[in-house]
Amino acid sequence: MSPQLLATSRRARRGRLTTPHSVVETPVFMPVGTQGTMKGILPEQLITMDCRILLCNTYHLGHRPGHEIVGEAGGIHKMMNWPRSILTDSGGFQMVSLSKLMTLDEEGVRFESPHTKEITNLPPEECIRVQQNLGADIMMQLDHVVHTLTTGPIVEEAMERSIRWLDRCEDAHTKDEQTIFPIVQGGLNMELRKKCAEEMAKRAKVGIAIGGLSGGEDKSSFWRVVAACCDWLPPHLPRYVMGVGFAVDLVVCSLLGADMFDCVFPTRTARFGTALVRRGGQLHLKQARFANDFSPIDDRCECHSCKTYTRAYIYSNIAKETVACHIVSVHNLHHQLQLMKDVRQSIVDGKEEAFLNEFLNEYYEGGSVPGWVHDAAQHMGYTIKQSRGEMEERKHKAKHEDVVELKKEKKEFGVFFLDRSLLTLFFLFLLSILLDMLLLL
Repeated sequence: MSPQLLATSRRARRGRLTTPHSVVETPVFMPVGTQGTMKGILPEQLITMDCRILLCNTYHLGHRPGHEIVGEAGGIHKMMNWPRSILTDSGGFQMVSLSKLMTLDEEGVRFESPHTKEITNLPPEECIRVQQNLGADIMMQLDHVVHTLTTGPIVEEAMERSIRWLDRCEDAHTKDEQTIFPIVQGGLNMELRKKCAEEMAKRAKVGIAIGGLSGGEDKSSFWRVVAACCDWLPPHLPRYVMGVGFAVDLVVCSLLGADMFDCVFPTRTARFGTALVRRGGQLHLKQARFANDFSPIDDRCECHSCKTYTRAYIYSNIAKETVACHIVSVHNLHHQLQLMKDVRQSIVDGKEEAFLNEFLNEYYEGGSVPGWVHDAAQHMGYTIKQSRGEMEERKHKAKHEDVVELKKEKKEFGVFFLDRSLLTLFFLFLLSILLDMLLLL
């Protein structure tokens, strides 16, 4: 398994990663098939889109159907009929998403099944054993993941533990045809990030990941962590920013020097009737304005959905038939893969600044661009022609604060209402006792 750096333009990189199952062109977006299946999509359709690599999840596959069954089937490639590359997440993210069902110590992590209450023990060694049984081309180390906005000593503790757990993962690794990607942790603390990046870089062989982001942090912190980590990591290794799937994030991170990305966003948002497009970013096809719109989702898109179906057809079925979600999912995945193909070509041509401006002009429909995108572009030496959208950012922040305050008020009202209700019940109880006493008299 070998990575190649084919071209660079400023910070951006055009690369190629050869695995036992396919040649992956980078920067690349990896669709997510958590349990060995892409919701609403057949593997053959992904091949038609020229998808070279997808992601599955160790925790979920280990839980259902179980890695032993997958192994008996000949591995996850054979079981799901996917002949190209697969990357498996280690289960570390579930420490956040299933935090209420999880306990953790130096030995490893234990999850309680939300379905059967069964306890699953996942030390680093077992994590690698499961992934080797699944047969993934790229295995992620088990890392100690904390929520992005977490502060205090636990952030450093989790970072240090992630380094120790990587060493245990490497000791358990026995199959040369599979490789392990280390994961850089450290929250939003740049000192911790740098220390972790330096330690993980010493151990990385084929690629390395930047984890612990896309968890609710502000975009200004997000891009700065990505930029700093890309500066600290070895230039010859692919850099995988985990959990990134929004189009603007993909473009900005690619130009910052990142190479690999994954997210459930394209298929998840499709199930809610939202199509991803270059002009305006999204189309909410549940809206009544599309009832008589007989144009394709995107008239410039070459995917099967856009060649075959209209917005009106999708609108008429989106809340009633699963086929509509399937149609939008096909389009959304094609959109992401084509976006990355265009990013790669702009890097090869040395025209990524022009591409960035064209992309942003379409995405924000000629309006202002968020300040964080301007800041990231300035950091890379690019000039964005559209105006800076500080007012929109302030409005978004104010709206967020209003929502938080509203939730707080609702919670306080709920407590107040509960107190009043309990008091009423108490008085009714006393009244019933008094009535009983009067009846006895």
